[in-house]
Amino acid sequence: MAREWAKVEIGDETMREGMQIEDKDIPVADKIRLLDALSKTGLKSINVGSFVSPTYTPQMAKIDEIVTGFHPEPGVRYTALALNERGVQRAREYSPPLTIGRGNPSLGVHMCDIFIRRNANRSQADEIARWEGTIAAAKENGAKEAGIGNNASWGSNFTGEVSMERRFEMLERQHKLWDEAGIKVTSISLGDPMGWCRPWIVKDDILEIKKRWPEIVNWRFHFHNGRGLALACTYAALDVLEAKDTLHIDTAVGGIGGCPYCGSGRGMGMAPTEDIVNMLNEMGIETGIDIYKVIECVWMLEEILGRSTVGMVGKVGPMPRGSKLYDPNLPFVETFAQSRHFIKGPSVLGDDAVYPWSKPIESDQKEEAFSTAKAK
Repeated sequence: MAREWAKVEIGDETMREGMQIEDKDIPVADKIRLLDALSKTGLKSINVGSFVSPTYTPQMAKIDEIVTGFHPEPGVRYTALALNERGVQRAREYSPPLTIGRGNPSLGVHMCDIFIRRNANRSQADEIARWEGTIAAAKENGAKEAGIGNNASWGSNFTGEVSMERRFEMLERQHKLWDEAGIKVTSISLGDPMGWCRPWIVKDDILEIKKRWPEIVNWRFHFHNGRGLALACTYAALDVLEAKDTLHIDTAVGGIGGCPYCGSGRGMGMAPTEDIVNMLNEMGIETGIDIYKVIECVWMLEEILGRSTVGMVGKVGPMPRGSKLYDPNLPFVETFAQSRHFIKGPSVLGDDAVYPWSKPIESDQKEEAFSTAKAK
């Protein structure tokens, strides 16, 4: 019997988290071209950018041109980041196609005071001071459900490890305030801008959250991959979540991304969208996303950036099955460009491709594999 996994929602951050760390002079036309291509992959949630000051994030200076120039696809939820009321008002000018807010009201706080001061010019205390207003607005609007959350949840490059005790102390404070307001907590968000996520800790946290607050069924994780563990953490989360749960995971095509305030720049990256989709497909979790179209977005991004990205599935493709099995007489494949034959066909191998075999390779396994593929 197949295992029942949690429902998974992917939020692609290529245009926001990814582009905020890239060259500010990438043409708007290229960004629109990439956004339009992402919209046709089957992704249901795409962050198109940030309404922030171009003084500190010049890459987002032309966000208005992007939002007015791209071609929204039906059924795709387009969002944008806004860090203050002015940003929210700017974003609202473009709603629709933008969706403002995440739904249920939520409390949140950065566990690293230094990071939030560097990132948003406010303190941890400032964030906590906003909780009262958020709760008051939720009550006024008749909210029935709410969320809690931490950012820099597991550690900081400036202050070190965040203990489980500290993490849960802050979550408990938030949960208690919602309890006092008579609003049920059903969601949680844990962010990791500086790459301190580790699968065994993520797993323990989820189990503890389920133990303390079994009514939480909506989970949002924003993992960074600077230390190579975002994919493992995503699997660890799925391994302990249940069929009743929904997991929202943020990714970026090619694994680009990173915050200029975290001290690691582009190296901090995110889990590559293509690698996450491939893993989910192999696990039998339905995403509705065409991985081949995502891979073509990776290639478009690399052409725009002028360099290779760090994701893996964009280089070798998903595991070939059925009619997509490789030809046994495929010549030598050595370069990234040549490996694109899994979509582009043999033309990418070049006229000087090396065929060292004196005669075509024949094997009973070949016949068995192709017969099985044909039967399917």
